[in-house]
Parts: sequence; structure tokens; C-alpha cells
Amino acid sequence: MSQALIKFQDVTKTYITGPVKYQALKGINFSIRAGEFVSIMGPSGSGKSTIMNIMGALDTSTTGEYLLKNKNISNYDGDELAEIRNKEIGFVFQSFNLLPRTTVVENVKRPLMYDGVDKNQRYERALEKLRLVGLVDKANNLSNHLSGGQIQRVAIARALVMNPSLILADEPTGNLDSKTAREIMKTLVKLNEEGVTIIVITHEQNIADFSDRIIKLKDGLVASDKKTRKR
Repeated sequence: MSQALIKFQDVTKTYITGPVKYQALKGINFSIRAGEFVSIMGPSGSGKSTIMNIMGALDTSTTGEYLLKNKNISNYDGDELAEIRNKEIGFVFQSFNLLPRTTVVENVKRPLMYDGVDKNQRYERALEKLRLVGLVDKANNLSNHLSGGQIQRVAIARALVMNPSLILADEPTGNLDSKTAREIMKTLVKLNEEGVTIIVITHEQNIADFSDRIIKLKDGLVASDKKTRKR
């Protein structure tokens, strides 16, 4: 059994606005092993966005510990969190966030430019990730000439290009029709079968069913944590 890649230990998060305090997370405990495909579900206000922000090193907990690869990053400063985001986590959002009038391959290799990777190596690594998502033949197309599903697959390739420890996908099918959504989830399943750790934040049961395990949140707590039926 692989070791825990992610561990939340009694994680709480309290937001303070003037005299008002709101506790979004009330003591969250779970771990996710390398190679798992996990969905985190819950209604609005359940805490799933807060968990995503902490897990993605976009925010920190109020109390408790978040361990990534056995390192407690709960008290990291802004620069340290930025390094974690750049090197350990590949993000996929429902809004795609691609540069529209730029080629597919340029979009995918963009994160490597900020990391000082050699120019030729950047191109080869971008093509390698496009191959993984079945879009190497679109490498020189402009991003705004692709379908919604193709754009999201480019976004997945871009998330993979830094060889992160995990892919964190926030409502990755939110802007797609149901047929295209299934294709995107099948792409994520294929990547997981090749060893990529995938964590999906979603409110849709049919999307969560593609994963191996579903963690359901309610009122800032883990309500259930179960293996899914076979795909």
C-alpha cells in the first residue's frame, strides 16, 4: 500500500469579518494515498472550496495540520506556498484559464518557462503531456479554435507539465455538456490508471462516481468517506 500523499489532521478554518466569525471547517481528518482517485463532494457551504484552497496551498488552516508528502505545510509563508503550488500541484479549473490567441503547445509549456527549464526540453515535455490527453495533433492550433472538451484537455496537459504530485480539479466539467463531461472524466481515469493522483472537487454525483473513493462533507465536517462502486 502506498504511503499517504496528503493528510489532514484536525484541520479547522475560521473566517473573521469584523465582529463576525464563520467556522468553515470544524475538524477535518482524512488521508489520501499516492495513486488514488478521490472526489470531494458537498452542498454549498459544506467546506469543499475551503478544503480545496488549503489542499492547493492557496490558503492555510486556522488550526490543525496539512501534511503533503509528510511535510507539514500549514505554517508555510507565501513564497513557500507558491513553490508548493508550482511544483507539487497541477490545477484544473472549470474556467480553463488558457490564453486564447496562443497555440496549444505554448499554453501547455507556459509553466515551464517560469521554472527555468531549457527551451527545447519545454517543447518536448509539452508534447509528451499533449500525447497523454490525446491532443498532440492539435499542438499548433490556436486555443480559441478548439471545442470546450479539447480546451479542458489542454488545461489538463498544462496541469501535468510540471510532473506534479497530484492533480487538483475544481468542478472540471462545470462548463461542459454531459457527453463532453464524460470524455473529460474518462481522460482523468486514464491518467489515474497511469499513476497520477487525482482529486476532484464536485457537487455532481455522476462525476464523483468516476473516482475510486468519495469523501462527502456536511457543515464543515466529513459526513462519509467510502469507496465507490466499480466503474
